[in-house]
Amino acid sequence: MRIPLRRQGCSLQMKGSTVRAQSGNTPVLSAEIYVIPLEANRFLVYAPLRHAAFVGNTGIVNLLADLREGRTEECGNDETLEFLRRLEIVDAGPETPPREVFPGEPNPVSVTLFLTTACNLRCAYCYAAAGENKARYMPLDLARRGIDFVVGNALRRGETHFEVNFHGGGEPSRNWPVLTAALAHARGQAEAHGLKLTAYVATNAVFSENQLDWIVAHLDGASVSCDGLPEVHDSNRVTSGGKGSSASVIHSLRRFDAEDFSYGIRMTVTAAAIPRLADSVEYLCANFRPGQIQAEPAYQIGRWAGAPSAETEAFVAAFREARERARGYGRELTFSAARAGTLTNHFCGATQDLFALTPDGSISSCYEVFDESSPRAKTFLYGRSSNESWRFDREKIVFLHRQSVDNRAWCAGCFARWSCGGDCYHKALAIYGEGEFAGTDRCAIIRELTKDQILAHIAEAGGVFWHTPPENAAGGCACVSCGDDKRIPRVPLLI
Repeated sequence: MRIPLRRQGCSLQMKGSTVRAQSGNTPVLSAEIYVIPLEANRFLVYAPLRHAAFVGNTGIVNLLADLREGRTEECGNDETLEFLRRLEIVDAGPETPPREVFPGEPNPVSVTLFLTTACNLRCAYCYAAAGENKARYMPLDLARRGIDFVVGNALRRGETHFEVNFHGGGEPSRNWPVLTAALAHARGQAEAHGLKLTAYVATNAVFSENQLDWIVAHLDGASVSCDGLPEVHDSNRVTSGGKGSSASVIHSLRRFDAEDFSYGIRMTVTAAAIPRLADSVEYLCANFRPGQIQAEPAYQIGRWAGAPSAETEAFVAAFREARERARGYGRELTFSAARAGTLTNHFCGATQDLFALTPDGSISSCYEVFDESSPRAKTFLYGRSSNESWRFDREKIVFLHRQSVDNRAWCAGCFARWSCGGDCYHKALAIYGEGEFAGTDRCAIIRELTKDQILAHIAEAGGVFWHTPPENAAGGCACVSCGDDKRIPRVPLLI
């Protein structure tokens, strides 16, 4: 068996020519290809920039290697080459990698307000260690300035909308007067300028009844921190008095459902909670109506520094089982960096002009850097509000923009790089500091779950191949049976 390709991570990579053959009918490889082993003599062939994938055997992998190396004397049969042309893997001309460009100073139309570092909970794994230090509260005039800034940007850019998000290194509702007054100001600006406003909150959902009334009446949605089964949730998410918070969260979720209020659930999974992840997801699906459920391993900083890692193979296995149970209820379980089908060179707003205001007026590009005392504040705080104006540190902005996956050597051989976008830069810094990135335990999770998604795309497209743009999206025959694992479609065009 000959597969003369370079291995990195769990995949084999070959980069194709970016120029169509100019003479005769000589086929030319025209895609960045990754070959991912599945089982004996079966490989997932994936061209991320073409949104294309299929499952093939050793023969077709070797054919692709021959094309890469210019050996065309044994270039396969016409049917196979036509199949590869249909997927734009052969003879399709240049590919265009995703590369976001951010000229000049930031001009966002979305603002995130870190309203306070105060919190009514003392979660065991809190990345911000909220409640341990003197609380900081954003003043209303600063919140208004942030809103006015993005409104002005929207008008200059000719946009029809702007967005306000309430977040922070604590619970936003602990600065309730500013939350409600800031939203009233934003509503007034929207009406005055004929703009549409959307407003969201990231919250632990431990509210008073009056707060619940206001939230469902005034906000467009919420991201709720909830870990599933009450006993799992209460093992880590306790009040400042040491009591479990699940009863309050359950009450809020039931109220949201009764009011048809839009919300998603964000689960934090500790090593101890991995065996109960599937049960926790099923509990949420059976009892509530979240639009989406996201599960992430607990982050080992803040109060959780030094705790056992949940970034393990056991997490992947538990996630897969939980995902299937969620599907049984018509729900989606997600992991932030597994998003096959997305093309990007950035994981999140941290490296592309996220505009978040800290309580004292600094501008942060990262949700996990909420004030000047935050670890890595020097990296992610890139400006501040001063005397009714905004000052940006252009050098920091340029540096942050460069922290994209296409500038990271270690990621060059990973098949998930153009959808993962390099994962969380903050997490990478927590592990490597300023040293060169060399992968994290999350990388293995990302690759496994992304592989699952690619195989699911193939199956959903008919079981032979996956390819978008839409005119090529039909997948041909619906032959998907493959032993015990129906996530791996059987491909008839093997050579």
